[in-house]
Amino acid sequence: MGKNFKTRFWILSKWSVSIFILLFAFRLLYGYVASDSTSRNDYSDNFFSSIDNLRKNYASEKIAMKADVKTASPSNNLASNQKFEKTASIKTKTSEFDKDQNLIKAKTKSYNAIIQYEQSLGQKGNRQIHLLIGINPSKFDNFYLDLQRIGKLKDIEITKVDKTNEYRQLNAKKISIEKILQSLIELKSKGGKISDYISLNDKILEVEEQLQGLGVELGNFNTENEFCTVRFSMYEGAAEKSISFIHRAKVALEWTIKQFALLVITVFFLSLTIFILLITVDKLKIISALNKKINE
Repeated sequence: MGKNFKTRFWILSKWSVSIFILLFAFRLLYGYVASDSTSRNDYSDNFFSSIDNLRKNYASEKIAMKADVKTASPSNNLASNQKFEKTASIKTKTSEFDKDQNLIKAKTKSYNAIIQYEQSLGQKGNRQIHLLIGINPSKFDNFYLDLQRIGKLKDIEITKVDKTNEYRQLNAKKISIEKILQSLIELKSKGGKISDYISLNDKILEVEEQLQGLGVELGNFNTENEFCTVRFSMYEGAAEKSISFIHRAKVALEWTIKQFALLVITVFFLSLTIFILLITVDKLKIISALNKKINE
């Protein structure tokens, strides 16, 4: 009997220790994962995605293309002018908001970059600043690397989108509208009814407006207006302190002891309830059997 009790006690102890260690490991791991997740989610929103009509910046570069051997000599190469939109999105956090805000603008000036959009939000202690900066393509890499050193970097993303086809389509559309405008002007010179003349004049004005709009869009692609874009968002906040392993282990141990105690108490009362129910059922069976014998 004593040996059987010791065996059961040993098995129960092993299960208890295993569950305790499992709970402790789970809470310790959760501490790391939860803190990383919170840090990321604070800066997951893209401020600029909610702003309409932001300035579009485009740049160009020459791409060397080998000529077809059948149609040209091997030494003859073609140069293709690629138009593209290159954007870097940077998000940082700082406890020295005023100092770092002045530093951003100083660096923008030193790189001869242009602040094309600026938005400041919040009150002291919880401020934000969002800047859309146009930078010369040749200075783009050094500029966005410098901006990453301001405050504590939280997120960065760089995208490059080819805009060559869009540029060609705009040029083709411009040529088409210019032809339409020329045809309308020639019709206007032929005379006719006053109502037709007024209608024709209105049509010419409408076409001219379309042509002006295209001119503005194509102007963004001009060599003298070539820029890459840096979208910079800076958030104010207290400096983050790193949490030591000892502190994490202490918190995990306190949580594990509490949860393990609750688990033991729950299991104890559940077992007691089941035991009482079984005894009650057995008593009811005995009473029922006695009643049958008495009735017989």
